[in-house]
Amino acid sequence: MDIIAVIRELLFRHDCVVLPGFGGFIGNYSSARTDRSTNTFYPPVKLISFNRNLNHNDGLLTATVSARAGLKFNEAANLVEEFISDIKRRLNRGEKVIFEGIGSFTVNSEGNYLFEPDRTINYNLNSYGLSSFTFPPPEGLTHIRKIHSTDNAEISSFNYRKYIWRAAVIVPILGTLIAVPVFTGVFKTRVQTTSLNPVTAIVTDSGFGIRKPLSEESAESLRAAVKVTDENAKSSDVSNVVVDALKSDEVWYVITGSFKSSANAHLLAKKLSDEGYSPQISNGPNGFFRVNAVICSTLEEAMKFKNELISKYPGTWVKKEDKE
Repeated sequence: MDIIAVIRELLFRHDCVVLPGFGGFIGNYSSARTDRSTNTFYPPVKLISFNRNLNHNDGLLTATVSARAGLKFNEAANLVEEFISDIKRRLNRGEKVIFEGIGSFTVNSEGNYLFEPDRTINYNLNSYGLSSFTFPPPEGLTHIRKIHSTDNAEISSFNYRKYIWRAAVIVPILGTLIAVPVFTGVFKTRVQTTSLNPVTAIVTDSGFGIRKPLSEESAESLRAAVKVTDENAKSSDVSNVVVDALKSDEVWYVITGSFKSSANAHLLAKKLSDEGYSPQISNGPNGFFRVNAVICSTLEEAMKFKNELISKYPGTWVKKEDKE
């Protein structure tokens, strides 16, 4: 049986093949490379080396010979042992033993085995079909080139001063545009809303002039409306304030709403009356109906009632009228 062929086959599939009592063949991988002197490209290879210290029987070669020849394991072991003994005898006689496709063995003057691998065989299966080739470089090209500019124009530096000047002009203008509405209230709406009807708008008195003083008929009806009772202390306080206001020279109205609809004004007046106030509905400018919750003789009293009502009726304001 050709055991060298079996060794050669095993080297394609294994990185180490041991010849028991002789040594082991080892596969060494090398990546692809380029020889610049000859412009030759080489694929990845697996080269074979020999290590005499790897002489322990791992059973790989014996088991393969047993399978190929159809022998029992001990019979295959005897066959492998006989093959190795023949190699040793030939080397001791000074002969050169050649393992075809693997390499050759010789013995030096000190009795050491010298192995020369066969570099024509690539045992790397991933490189199957790949061979070395030569590709001369194109003429006139070098791997070092100097980059020259196409013109001698100087590159102008970024002009920061121009943009700083523009920013110095634009930033104050933007600051003014932001500050004027914030601090002067130019864009604040002059329309407030009441909690009674979110759809109906409450219009302030700015721009509508001053309301006319109460007529004698209105004063009498207001006096009749503010009846003081002992059961309701809050109602008594409000009524007293209204009566005192009618006697004074100044009248301060605490207005909780101004409606376009008379029905909405009466709804608010009824709600204030249920809470202990004595509201009055008067005609405002442009056909609006005002609901006066309290009439006071001093600004302090009016502000007191305004602060009391504004949490429940947002938009409540105080208006002064001088009696004729």
